[in-house]
Amino acid sequence: MDTDDLLPLSALQHHLFCPRQCALIHVERQWRENRLTAEGRLLHESVDAGGREVRGGVRTVRSMPLRSHRLGLAGVADVVELHGPERRPFPVEYKRGRPKAHRADEVQLCAQAICLEEMFGTAIAEGALFYGETRRRVAVALDAALRDLTERTAAAVREMVRTGTTPPPVYEARKCQSCSMLDLCRPRRLSHPPAVALWLARQLGEPDRPEGDGETADTRSP
Repeated sequence: MDTDDLLPLSALQHHLFCPRQCALIHVERQWRENRLTAEGRLLHESVDAGGREVRGGVRTVRSMPLRSHRLGLAGVADVVELHGPERRPFPVEYKRGRPKAHRADEVQLCAQAICLEEMFGTAIAEGALFYGETRRRVAVALDAALRDLTERTAAAVREMVRTGTTPPPVYEARKCQSCSMLDLCRPRRLSHPPAVALWLARQLGEPDRPEGDGETADTRSP
């Protein structure tokens, strides 16, 4: 795979958070920022200032470019610690909030580790996530289940971009209200049949719902 064809590592996290968000960003090339994304960007800018340091036998490299031709991904690691005389890579990804119920952050970290494995030719068993809200580092085991989820997510993102597919919206209040893409996505309006479409269907003599469907069509205004 040519380097120009590699997709951003961040697309995996976007896809696991919301496939439609991922498509709006990486297929339709749209973007909006809100307070949460601005805070995250500022945190990464402070961490990713570049440079290297050695402390306690650990060499720390910031803003390390990454790539994996197997996954079809490229990006930049916030921090990669190189441990011991053999310089074993240990990726550390910084996040603004706190640990989440879903595994999007872990998948992004795992993808970074897979990139490092290809680049350094060595296995990486563990990495870490540092959360700005709790100011704590959380160790993440890069086990078979997480690697499988990471590879499946990468494949799904590649297929989404290849086909140029943007999934329809699914409104989830808590998730959607925190999303910077809310105004572009319009999940509440597009998740339900618009009243005008129902009115037009009635004028054309079409039924409001398929025959045998026991559910009532939602005609509420968005």
